[in-house]
Amino acid sequence: MQMSAPSTEKTYRFIQLFYFFAFFAFGSLFPLLSVYLEEEKGLNHTQIGLVIAALPLVTIFIQPVWGMLSDVTRRPKRLLMIASVVASALGFFYPVLELFPALLLGIIVIALFQSGIVPLSDSLSLNFVQKHHKEYGNIRLWGAVGFAVAVFVLGRVTEASGSLDWIFTFFSSGLLLALVALFQFPKRADHVSTSFRQGLGVLIKRKAFLLFLVSNFLVFGPVLANNYYFGTFILSVGGTLSGVGVAFLLAAGSEAPFMKFAQQVINRMGVLRVLMFSSAVSGSRWLLYFFEPSSEVVYATTIVQGISVGLYIPAALILVRELAPDNVRATAVGLYSAVGNGIGNAFFTFIGGVLIDVWSVTGMYGFFSVMTFTGMLLVLVVMRWTNQPVKGAV
Repeated sequence: MQMSAPSTEKTYRFIQLFYFFAFFAFGSLFPLLSVYLEEEKGLNHTQIGLVIAALPLVTIFIQPVWGMLSDVTRRPKRLLMIASVVASALGFFYPVLELFPALLLGIIVIALFQSGIVPLSDSLSLNFVQKHHKEYGNIRLWGAVGFAVAVFVLGRVTEASGSLDWIFTFFSSGLLLALVALFQFPKRADHVSTSFRQGLGVLIKRKAFLLFLVSNFLVFGPVLANNYYFGTFILSVGGTLSGVGVAFLLAAGSEAPFMKFAQQVINRMGVLRVLMFSSAVSGSRWLLYFFEPSSEVVYATTIVQGISVGLYIPAALILVRELAPDNVRATAVGLYSAVGNGIGNAFFTFIGGVLIDVWSVTGMYGFFSVMTFTGMLLVLVVMRWTNQPVKGAV
């Protein structure tokens, strides 16, 4: 039965509320996790890199399991509730762990459940917006707002209290608050008619698609790794924990307006030109950080994350859907997420920790800039292979 207009709007608002609190939870934990492991647990940066890299590595292997469970049970909403509750419960207990092996194992167990939250909620929300002619960007931007608010609040709370344990309390509490919104979520997503193996067989023959996956690995991997090490960088240029909160508020907060208007920008410029532009902005930002700018300059440049993330994410998703045949789009989006959010995130997070130990945090950003500009050049090749800028809509 078709939803009435008021019911549709109510569901739309509750989905936005879920994204706010879910990403509030992520923003409470991830940006300050490396600082927490260094200052509260005494780990070196290589160990920190291993712990943090475990999050995306687990995601690579576990997200398909959540997808298969969703397809088999046809209960993505119930699975999302389970993932949120268990990840929340585990977060409350993590601060009692002390030794490196226990800290590594603990984050792996949290990741087993946390990794299911985004794909399950994306599956439900994308299906909803397509059926009711809404914009996914207007949902996802609330995630950016929640992330930004969380980092700002946690910067103040941790500095005032002198304890970083609060990041796990707020992480777990955010997921519990997100559960309230889940009761108004639609119950089902689209049924996937093409198996992952069949979809993969089709996609590996698409050279432009595969080349973009490599580009996404090189461009978006450093963006995600920066979320973990930016706090360390802020402290290295003379900032404070409160300053880390302000920097992330500016950075993540700037994503929301760009996500809101991303579709209009893409329609005007073409999706490949938007990807080229946002990649160039990312690479330029990392290159600037390599030259050890003042904390004031760092704070001022955080707002360009609105371009490098707020425009990049919608454009990349559109390109992936355009490059893939209709019957394997779900598999294409899954591969895109695994390569960028999973493999790229894990690789650059681990390498970033090693580079900070053997070189410096600014040296890490120099490496990030080279990789990002290489990825930008690959987008240029994709543009030539497809003959013209691709335009489209999610």
